Amino acid sequence: MRRIAVTRADHRFLPDPCRVIVKPHLPGEEIYTPDGKSRVKVVLERILEIPDREVAGILEGVLRAFSHRHRGFTGVLRRHFEMVEHHLERDVDPSDEQRLLIGAYFTHEYSVEGAALFNPSMVPAPDQSGLPTGSMRFIMSVRAVGEGHVSSIGFRTGVIDDGCGISFDPVSRYAMTGRRRSPLYEKRLFGTKLEELGADHRIVSAVLDPLPDRFTIGDLDHGLSSLAEPLQTHTIAHDAVKLIHLLASSNYEVSYPPESGVSERFIFPGGPRETHGMEDARFVRFVHDDGSVVYYATYTAFDGMGVLPQIIETKDFRSFRIGTLNGACAQNKGMALFPRLIGGKYTMLSRFDMENLHLMQSENVRTWSSTRMLRAPTRPWELIQIGNCGSPIETERGWLVLTHGVGPMRRYAIGAMLLELDDPGRVIAHLPEPLMVPTEEEREGYVPNVLYSCGGMVHGETLIFPYAFSDCGIRIALVDLHELLELLSEHRCDE
Repeated sequence: MRRIAVTRADHRFLPDPCRVIVKPHLPGEEIYTPDGKSRVKVVLERILEIPDREVAGILEGVLRAFSHRHRGFTGVLRRHFEMVEHHLERDVDPSDEQRLLIGAYFTHEYSVEGAALFNPSMVPAPDQSGLPTGSMRFIMSVRAVGEGHVSSIGFRTGVIDDGCGISFDPVSRYAMTGRRRSPLYEKRLFGTKLEELGADHRIVSAVLDPLPDRFTIGDLDHGLSSLAEPLQTHTIAHDAVKLIHLLASSNYEVSYPPESGVSERFIFPGGPRETHGMEDARFVRFVHDDGSVVYYATYTAFDGMGVLPQIIETKDFRSFRIGTLNGACAQNKGMALFPRLIGGKYTMLSRFDMENLHLMQSENVRTWSSTRMLRAPTRPWELIQIGNCGSPIETERGWLVLTHGVGPMRRYAIGAMLLELDDPGRVIAHLPEPLMVPTEEEREGYVPNVLYSCGGMVHGETLIFPYAFSDCGIRIALVDLHELLELLSEHRCDE
């Protein structure tokens, strides 16, 4: 195969253990002492026994050591105190200093990038104001991995100038998780997902039927409490109620203070299906037929046992709606949404069967019920499996899809293919050889011999995509779009 130039920019991002968030720390709350007290209650009693004259000094030391590392640190301590306040005896009323100190004992720092930083995607930013002509501001998502191999989603920002020079903004010294809240639930989607999860239809109907088409968590709690007593004690009802709680907590919203920078914001796992991580977010700037713009990201939720694809929705990268995907085909890893409707339908790439590329279409971005094979691995460098490297990019020649293929010695390489614009189920062309393979300096890392991207974009006549090397760090690649399309035209599938 004729080769084309792939330029690797000088930028290189490695994990930074200094990026720390604050999280609740509940030491063995499930463990009880012989006298029936939880460890949380025991620790609270120990803190309250500290003489008042010593409390101020201990708290001052905590604030001196940690407040400069986190925005709104005392507010965090108060919120964490409120999480354990119910363990206090009713007649106990701690002073403000004691409340803050209790909050500190039940708080810990977590290094979100302590282990790895990889699998990025890149999209144009919502705000393009104040830039020179020909420049574009972008947001790059990253998969950050910390203690316990827990993955969260972070961000970097920067600008691409008219000559495709890339500059990244300084990363804030702060890192934070957002404030979570329950969303408005859509009854039809909620019921459909419960059916997929195997919840008993009678229980689901008894709870959901009285609720409005869009209901709150309070409405749901009222519906659950209104179950007839014979149903409440039935084993089937117990299992169904458990699934209802699981589904409700898997859908949530998270927002960040207006004064926070994009690079400070980490979407940290919050739902029961993602307790071990939110992996490989593929962000895409989606433009509706009326011109309105929303950003979606599909990602993989991992609970330590299995994976489940989920979706993120945002307009400003400050408030995010996170939820489950529905339908029999919302399975496995590697789902990537096309950036607009095609034939009036949402269209998605997936690796439904874990080794082949599939195409799905739906009238609802959250429900995926049918799929068809798009392409199987055929070349030696991809024989184990083939997947996408992010959302397809629209060009005048067709939908450009960067792919990843896994070959001998579990080496991941990046390839490219082209799909018909009006019928993306038709493969026009695909490269017989990889566009990129790991260089010698990219082979070593947490997972050796891997190149992987979760999505890039076009600026002018240049394809720009960030990629991860060996699950260790991130680099940026640039390819002349015209040259790539010409190379693909030399390997059409109908010739």
